[in-house]
Formats: sequence, structure tokens, C-alpha cells
Amino acid sequence: MPEGHTIHRLAARHRELFGGGRVAVSSPQGRFAAGAALVDGREFAGAEAYGKHLLHRYDGGLWVHVHLGLYGKVSDGALPAPAPVGQVRMRMAGDAHWLDLRGPTACEVFDQQQVGELIARLGADPLRGDSENPREQVLRSARPVFALLLDQSIVAGCGLIYANEVLFRAGVAPTTPGREVAPERWDAMWTDLRELMREGVVKGWIDTVHTAHTPEAMRRAPRVDRHGGEVYVYRRPGQPCHVCGTAVARGELAARNLFWCPSCQRPDRPSPPAARRARTSR
Repeated sequence: MPEGHTIHRLAARHRELFGGGRVAVSSPQGRFAAGAALVDGREFAGAEAYGKHLLHRYDGGLWVHVHLGLYGKVSDGALPAPAPVGQVRMRMAGDAHWLDLRGPTACEVFDQQQVGELIARLGADPLRGDSENPREQVLRSARPVFALLLDQSIVAGCGLIYANEVLFRAGVAPTTPGREVAPERWDAMWTDLRELMREGVVKGWIDTVHTAHTPEAMRRAPRVDRHGGEVYVYRRPGQPCHVCGTAVARGELAARNLFWCPSCQRPDRPSPPAARRARTSR
């Protein structure tokens, strides 16, 4: 499932392609036909991202809410648009560009009240300037901090890669209850998460390793993975930790895949080398 940085990139892209112009909206597949008819021909007033939710704003107070889920994909290009191929849920066409949406979990028309209700259900988005650090929610909770990072009502937009990686970079065991995380440690993690996700928006992929641990610096082969980017623990079970050499562990927590270094993220290790390097080498 795309993480928040991808949705923010899409929102920026759609503002660039369609902002301020009138767009034709249709549903070649047919499943969004009624919704498409409500916004077809209206001015595209903007696009926003909140967590993993994409919101297209139209004149007249209407919005199209999109959640890509596991299988949703967006493609675009210069006009003329090609003939629809496959299950195109929504097609947009402006003066010079087209956009196709396939396989989303949600594609629906909202009014302003429904948008407000959606946002009210979501937690703080690390990529939005109007979101505050959810410190109190985390530090009062008995739930594992890994689960709290993935709870979209607490941290909107953080997915598996960022959750696993930011915990490693902080030297925090993923099973640590939120209420046992020191306030300054959480604040540092929140700041690190925001910076990593901002980099993801710029690059279009997730990189979490420090300069000292890049393939060039360590003289190792680059990571080969469809998600791209260099990481410390995510999807690296059994491979040596880039910091200490311990085999990366894999498990399941909150029904999600968990990866961690048993040495750098020991529960009884308040300030491991990984955490010190995270604060100084990036």
C-alpha cells in the first residue's frame, strides 16, 4: 500500500496538471459513473493529501475522495488520451493532460462536511504543517509503539516501511509500550519521521540509511527490491544489520510484518549506537 509520501506527490502532480481548469470526468469501468457525472465539467480547484487519502477539490464544494489501498494505481500523460485499458474506475481529462485511476479501495464524491468527518477520524500527518505531534496519545498508550505508528487515527500516512525504519533509527524496540517511551525519544522519532517522509516526497522512494551505511560507503551491493531505496531492516530478515552485523529479525505485530535488529533495538538498551548515529550522521 502506498505510504503518505506517495499520496502527497500525487496531490502535487494533479495540482500541476489540472489546477484551475475545467476537467472532463468519466468512469470507463462504470463503477464511478454516478459520481463522475457530479463533477464532470467543473473547475478543478485543487488537490490535497491527508495521510493515505487523496482529495480532489472541485468548484461548488464537491470533492472526490480516493484511497488507493493495496491495488490502486494512477497514471497520467499528455493528450490525446489512449483508449481505456482494463478496469479504469475514473478518467480525468483537462486541456492538455489525462489521468486514469485503477483499482482503488475508495473513489467517491464527498461534500465539505464529509471531508471534515474524514479528517477528524485521522491522526497527525507528518507531512502537513497543520498537524501537531501526537505525543500525548502515544505516551499514554499501553500498546506497542510499532502499532501506534501504524494506527492511522494517531499517525496518518505512516506505513510499514517508515514504521520499521524510524524505530530502528531511534534504537527503540518495536514492542515497547508507548507509555514507556521517553518523551524526548518520541519527539526525536517524530522529527525523524517527518524528515524522512519529506525526503520521500522529493525523491519518490524511501531511503533511510545514513551516509556511512550507503552501498558505496560500505562497499556492498545495492538493495534490490520493488520498493526501491536503501533501508536498515525492512524486508531484510536474516541479513546482517548495517550497524552491528546482527541478523535482522522478522515477526508479526498488530497483524503486520515487523523487522528489527535484536542488538540495536534491545528493550534494555536506552541509547544504542544506531540511535546515536541517527542523531549525528544525517
